[in-house]
Amino acid sequence: MKRILPFLIILIVLGAALGSAWFLVRPIKQTPAAPTSGDANNPQQGQAITGVPGAEPPYTLGPANAPAKLEEFGDYQCPPCGLFHPILKQMHQEFGDKLQITFRENPLAPAHQHALAAASAAEAAGMQGKYWEMHDRLYEHQKDWSDKFDVRPIFEGYATELGLDLEKYKRDVAGEAVAQRIFQDGKRGHSMGVKGTPTVFLNGREVPFQSLPAETLRPLIQKEIDNAGKQ
Repeated sequence: MKRILPFLIILIVLGAALGSAWFLVRPIKQTPAAPTSGDANNPQQGQAITGVPGAEPPYTLGPANAPAKLEEFGDYQCPPCGLFHPILKQMHQEFGDKLQITFRENPLAPAHQHALAAASAAEAAGMQGKYWEMHDRLYEHQKDWSDKFDVRPIFEGYATELGLDLEKYKRDVAGEAVAQRIFQDGKRGHSMGVKGTPTVFLNGREVPFQSLPAETLRPLIQKEIDNAGKQ
């Protein structure tokens, strides 16, 4: 027994080390954890979360006085975000000026190797007034670039197609202003308890992931609009 004791100790230590290593490098989940307030049947319960400010001004669709305000924290390389993108466009078309949509950068790097580059591309396009155009292109062509080794020429191609000043775009992609906007959105997400993507808030309350399909999200938005009309 005394002879094998040192080997047992080595095996135990090695096992603990491997376990710690796995914990540190395990992949980040793509979908958010269930919210602590509310549930799938009544997700708009609980206190609205304010959080710290994100990038200013934020990129929004719809007026500031819209009764329903939806804020998404998204990652351009996240497949569930790609699936949610057309749903959000549909809600924008259906509700018009009664819904304001805000998108916040939440790249899950390094789990998604191109997520930060994609967020930077969108923000750099925003510096030339084409944020939403680049935003749509990145999501609608997600499968075209997600598995590529080098996405830079692909994103530069999108910039050219959108009519951007390519040299300015290249400077902005690597510039401090873009980096700071992404950082500020990240701070806001952290302050609101964002754990993954897509994480969506409706008038400050987190919408459960299972409520993001159009048929379940639509009545939640309508309820906020109806409640505002009663006040």
